Amino acid sequence: MKIAVLVSGTGSNLQALIDAQLNGQLSGQIVGVLSNKADAYALQRATQQQIATTVISHKEYPNRAGFDEAMHQQLLAWQVDVVILAGFMRILTADFVSKWQGKMLNIHPSLLPYYKGINTHQRVLNTGDRLHGCTVHFVSTELDAGQSIAQFAIAVAPHDNAETLAKRVHKLEHVLYPQVLQWFCNGQLTWQHGQAYFNQKPLEQPIQFAQW
Repeated sequence: MKIAVLVSGTGSNLQALIDAQLNGQLSGQIVGVLSNKADAYALQRATQQQIATTVISHKEYPNRAGFDEAMHQQLLAWQVDVVILAGFMRILTADFVSKWQGKMLNIHPSLLPYYKGINTHQRVLNTGDRLHGCTVHFVSTELDAGQSIAQFAIAVAPHDNAETLAKRVHKLEHVLYPQVLQWFCNGQLTWQHGQAYFNQKPLEQPIQFAQW
């Protein structure tokens, strides 16, 4: 499996995927890292491992459709099998998503369907929820609404604030994302007829991990 990773920032999840590949825990190969920001540190992480990088700035296109088409052409050039969103801070057009449906994954810092969108850690604290975590899901045209594949949950500690909770969830992301991507690479996770399958069976509920 050829993997492309879309990034906008520091790339800690990209690093977790690179580490998994280096450690033999990922049977796919990251062939390219694409960023909409030239100063994204994630690009340096890729370059250090001789992974191809490209910058496609959304500011150079008059609309989202033109920007997404440029990304699509780059992904085709890399001949990728799966697209990984890792801190990519652009909302994708429905046309782009449809072209990569069932081949594009995202990780979100909450236990979806709860807390879609941003500021998830503070929102969890504000509501007093006792559980928090992250979710890997297939990307759909609706933001953070594609079918969930797996979740990693932790208990919210009494002393947690938004910053400490974010750090704790980040650690979970770095475990969960490589695992789900490996399932995709080895064929355990597939997308058929608009539905996720795991080990040839429809995935009715996301696979659950927890750390107490």
